Formats: sequence, C-alpha cells, structure tokens
Amino acid sequence: MKVKSDTRLSIFDTFKTKGEELTGEANRQRAIITILASNANPAERTRTGISQKIAKGQGIVWKNIYSGIFRDLDEILIPMGIAEEDGRLPLKRGPKALQEKGIPYYHLTKKGLLIALSISEVKNREKLLDAFFAEAEPDEKKFEKILSNLLKTSPNFTYSIFQKYVKAFCDNKIEELLPFDLSKIKEISDESLVIQKEILEAFLKLSKQEKENALKFLNEIT
Repeated sequence: MKVKSDTRLSIFDTFKTKGEELTGEANRQRAIITILASNANPAERTRTGISQKIAKGQGIVWKNIYSGIFRDLDEILIPMGIAEEDGRLPLKRGPKALQEKGIPYYHLTKKGLLIALSISEVKNREKLLDAFFAEAEPDEKKFEKILSNLLKTSPNFTYSIFQKYVKAFCDNKIEELLPFDLSKIKEISDESLVIQKEILEAFLKLSKQEKENALKFLNEIT
C-alpha cells in the first residue's frame, strides 16, 4: 500500500499553546497502538472494538470517535506498515456480502512493536521487546543483549532510548525506523543522553565510598 507523502505518525504531537499536552490525534493513535500491543481478543481489535474500548475509558459514546479511529488505522497506521490485518471475524447480521467477508481485526507489525516500546501507556513492554527481537534481522540482533540487560536494571532509561528513537522518526530526523539501528540517534542533538552518558562515565570512576555518597545525594533529590 502506497503511503502518501504527508502521512505521518503523531503520537508525540503536542499543542503549541499548551506546553507538553498531547493533541487529541496523538492520544488516539497512542490508544490504538496500546490496545493492539495488549492481549486484547480479536473482537477488541476490530475498528468497532477499538473505538468501544477507548470510549469506555474516556466515558464517551464510541460512535463519536469511530471515524477518527477508522482514519488513523486506514490512512496512517496501516499504510505506514505499523498495523496490519490479523484475520476476520464472521458476521451473523448485516448485508450478506459483509457476512461472507467478515470484519477485519488487526495486530502490530514488527515496526508497530518498536513504536509500542516508546509509549509509556503500554504495560507489557518486556514481552514486546522479546517479540520484536524474535523478528529482528542479524544486524539488529546486536542490540538485543545490551538492551535486555539494561531493561532489568534501568527500565526507565531503556524505554527512554526507544522513545527518543521513535520520536526522532516522528520529527523527520530519522528517515526510517527499520532496520533498527540505535547509531541513528548519534545524528540527533540530545542533551539528556549526553548528560546520562557523562554521569555513567563519571560514576564508573568513583571509589566505593564516592559511589555511595553520589547515590545518597541522588536519592535526596529524586
């Protein structure tokens, strides 16, 4: 499916006049990806099922957001290769042709799994990381061990790496997410990563007592 030149993922878009508040489109796309990344049953992964699940959480009528969900899936997530059809559910009512064809339900592709790892609302990111690397190419596998080890000791830092990587793609600073290559982040000026690297390098040089003092200081301010 051809992707339009103006098609883009909006999961990190914020209102220009409201600080860091995410736009409605950003929240909607994040919610769709979160549902597809969960263990939701097929009925919950149809357009209607997704709309109903999101609407229930927001206390609104699902029909009011259905068109937005439809557009996000059919014009953005599917054309961009983030989600794809996972099967069809039979219909007992409605037009005969639709009953025979069934209602499609969706799941995340490999690219979609990578994007889900960058979304804080996603709860089962450990399993998603395993699922992503299960589909990884040999050149992508070199990041698996270090990221898996970091995940056990520094989960927030590990997920922040995925967040920066995917956000760079959304901001057109990385041309394509796949193949997965963290060296692409080098091309992006990110002060927080520079600071984290500086702290880690300094910490490794400290004596045991100095490390304990540093941790005590950090515990007092975080």
